[in-house]
Amino acid sequence: MIETPALPDAPPSDDNPWQPLPPRGAVFAAVGAALSMGLLFAVSCLVLMLVARQTHWVLAPMVAGLGGALLGAWFGWRRHRLTFWRLDAQSLGVRRGHMWQSESQVPVSRVQHLDLRRGPLERMAGLATLVVHTAGSRMNTVAVAGLAKADAERLRDRLARQLDHDDDAL
Repeated sequence: MIETPALPDAPPSDDNPWQPLPPRGAVFAAVGAALSMGLLFAVSCLVLMLVARQTHWVLAPMVAGLGGALLGAWFGWRRHRLTFWRLDAQSLGVRRGHMWQSESQVPVSRVQHLDLRRGPLERMAGLATLVVHTAGSRMNTVAVAGLAKADAERLRDRLARQLDHDDDAL
């Protein structure tokens, strides 16, 4: 049986410890994805027009850009709403996706240091990005963007405390 995460608006429970990202971050994810995909579609259409020597289709790149922006906004919003996190005694977990799920587990013993990043828009929305730097060369950072500021600070403090306790045991 496939374990499905709780609905984004459902509170976490003992049966499902995965926590959703706050809904207000979905707007930022949607706008960022819309801008990048809209630009990609518009430039691709423009290049195809130039290769095909169809320069009289002036509206085509604008329509392609608008279509790309709409598609990107949907993808960004959906990706944000399908991102969950959890912290237990052994690791920080991040799960993304629905049909193609990716799940990353960062053992506390591998954490080197922690960063909390907040740009101007994130500060306005009360959001933050937690960056966990780990030992090793492959996949040595895990960033959880769009966390509520209080959750990001709590995660950072708890991971740092667990890391301090592990260091004392050595």
